[in-house]
Amino acid sequence: MRAICGLWRWRHNPLRRTTDLVESWLALASLLLVLAAAPVLGSFVGSVTQEALQRTVREQHRTRHLVSAVVVRRLTASAPAPDPEIATGREIRSRVLADWTGPDGTRQHGPVSTGLRHPHPGDRFGLWTDRHGRTVTRPLDTATATTHAVLAGLGTALLAAGLTECIRRLVLWRLVRRRYARWDQAWDRAGPDWGRTGAGS
Repeated sequence: MRAICGLWRWRHNPLRRTTDLVESWLALASLLLVLAAAPVLGSFVGSVTQEALQRTVREQHRTRHLVSAVVVRRLTASAPAPDPEIATGREIRSRVLADWTGPDGTRQHGPVSTGLRHPHPGDRFGLWTDRHGRTVTRPLDTATATTHAVLAGLGTALLAAGLTECIRRLVLWRLVRRRYARWDQAWDRAGPDWGRTGAGS
């Protein structure tokens, strides 16, 4: 911020160096990019992601079907970890052997996971399948898709802001090194006579 204020302060200062102006303009450009370009880029990525994910939601709801399955018996093997994309975190999964009928009328039989706490033979539960009765994960819901899109937009905006700041710092580092190199050259020229009375007269 000080460098931005320096744009006004350094305008007619006789001690102004070119690197001072470059540093000030660099800070101003970085601030504008962080405040304007990063949010616009984040919004664009978020909206594109939202559109793609909502298309996926519609496709999954069209091709995945909730059918009723019947528990044949409980299996002792532990159930696989729930999908973090769709699990609520409070679901208790049990592994059972079950029978169900697919949307196309085919009868299916096999091991599946269920949310029943204590499954008993004959218990019914909902099971997501494709149109041929093969088990699939629960379709993505609209709220989850929107959350992912918002996170993608925020992540993009933060990444753009961070990248802008990294580039600004890199350029600033180069400016400071050049400034120090010029100071060293000036000291080398003045060094032999510096501090001597009547030097250069």
